[in-house]
Amino acid sequence: MSAQVSKLNIVRFAPKNGEGFYDTVKKNIDKYFSENNISPYSNTKMRLKTAAMIAMFYVPYIFIVSGLASSNAFIFFALWFLMGLGMTGIGCSVMHDSNHGAYSDKKLINKLLGGIVNIVGGYDVTWRIQHNILHHTYTNIEGLDEDIDAGILLRFSPHSKRYKMHRFQHIYAWFLYCLLTVQWVTYKDYKLLFHYNKLGLLRKEKTTLGRELVKLSLYKVLYFGYILVLPIMFSGMSAGMVVAGFFILHAVAGFALSTIFQLAHVMEEAEYPSPSEDRKMDNNWAVHQLLNTVNFSPKSKIMSWFIGGLNRQIEHHLFPHICHIHYEKIAPIVKDAAKVHGIPYQEQRTFITALISHGKILRTLGTAS
Repeated sequence: MSAQVSKLNIVRFAPKNGEGFYDTVKKNIDKYFSENNISPYSNTKMRLKTAAMIAMFYVPYIFIVSGLASSNAFIFFALWFLMGLGMTGIGCSVMHDSNHGAYSDKKLINKLLGGIVNIVGGYDVTWRIQHNILHHTYTNIEGLDEDIDAGILLRFSPHSKRYKMHRFQHIYAWFLYCLLTVQWVTYKDYKLLFHYNKLGLLRKEKTTLGRELVKLSLYKVLYFGYILVLPIMFSGMSAGMVVAGFFILHAVAGFALSTIFQLAHVMEEAEYPSPSEDRKMDNNWAVHQLLNTVNFSPKSKIMSWFIGGLNRQIEHHLFPHICHIHYEKIAPIVKDAAKVHGIPYQEQRTFITALISHGKILRTLGTAS
């Protein structure tokens, strides 16, 4: 991490005004929900999707651990592949909304569903700090948004140090993306806890390092116990086959989650603004979000369903408290308001064109100082 400091060197955004972009779009979206008598939280479609995503992960697991797939290696590995898709769906469509408080107006439901991330190998405390607090507040700002801090192997910002190997990152990045969730389930959550404790962010979450280390360790024991130990004991397959399946699961989930989130911000269209010497930003927070966020494949029903509306990251970043099931309807409201106020509304037509754009900016960042 680039920000190994004792406290956050935060920035201040320009103030909003009563007739600006965000005030306009918020008023129009509030009006949409009010006039149509719609809750901004989940609905029946969202609850059915939740069940489907959880089933996509745990039904294949049941087949694996019961030994029903032991007679065919192809089916055995295919089940792990499906679990990888299920983990992606849970991450994007269930725990993501819940940890933003957008799934339900009841805190307990959000807490329970947000806690699913602990069961699939992550940790909700570190996730909320990195994602909700740092990424959503300081999007694409070097030293504050840790989503663009990938250590020395990848360069996601023009303000970070460039190494010679970055000339080839547009080639090898895709392989590293497959390892994203492997590092999360092994060591990264521990690293983040110590880091956030040093920054004082655990204290702001009203918890302590010792308490979180105990909780995290218990969740890791639970996770590796059911994801590796039980299949080795009962699947009827060798330990090597189980470990191979485990890596297939995480290669699928890691690649999918990496590309989904990087296509929103590490793009040719996105900006990487720096604060002034007195730590002030030129734009207010809402305008900053539009200038640093890109939608992709907005017309794809399948994409929107599977990745929890995260192909509409503009709407998500402006209104993270609204369940993603509503993004399709509120997107035209946001787009119209952006046009009226002369702010770019950036989007890529398809997932493939977005991947190409991401590859191009990886190459640019890898060669330009």
